[in-house]
Amino acid sequence: MNRIYKHQRYIYDATRKFYLLGRDGLIERLQLRPGETVLEIGCGTGRNLILAARRYPDVRCCGIDVSTEMLTSAVESIHGAGLSSRVRVAHGDATAFDPQALFGVGDFDCVFFSYSLSLIPQWQAVLDRGLKFLAPRGALHLVDFGGQSGYPHWFRSSLRRWLSLFEVTPRDGLEAALAARARGNGVMLSLDRPFRDYAIYASLRKAG
Repeated sequence: MNRIYKHQRYIYDATRKFYLLGRDGLIERLQLRPGETVLEIGCGTGRNLILAARRYPDVRCCGIDVSTEMLTSAVESIHGAGLSSRVRVAHGDATAFDPQALFGVGDFDCVFFSYSLSLIPQWQAVLDRGLKFLAPRGALHLVDFGGQSGYPHWFRSSLRRWLSLFEVTPRDGLEAALAARARGNGVMLSLDRPFRDYAIYASLRKAG
């Protein structure tokens, strides 16, 4: 990841807005309440955490990323936004991180992914990790690439060839994986496919 983002981190947010559709909508869907804690897995430049902290001024935000290059940008952006007291980021492997050691937090009211599962080879294990650290009645939210069923075949093929240049692989098995976890963990699943199925929104909410 450092190899990919060493230089891209400087233009990441300016360029990704054109094809990482639905990120701002995801922040709106979190519906965080005062005093809650939120974790973003794969926080990148910290863009989403800053938006979440501004949208929900009484929550505590945490983020992990495997790329130290991206975390450098995140720390700089968080400090520049004056949010260092409420937003913390740390280096961590999404498949093996310990939130207690990193943030002094055992579980979170909300865990979210924003186009990070398509970057993580062990994405199903990371889903399980996110669910593991959800508090009772907590919710896991995500936005990522959908199936693009509302577009011509050439568009889908071209998009995916281009994404592969950045080691991005849309997870066609994502919906099935979420449904399986809903059945196996006693959580409620909701799905939406915005932008003609360009993207997928999903949430898994734990029972109390």
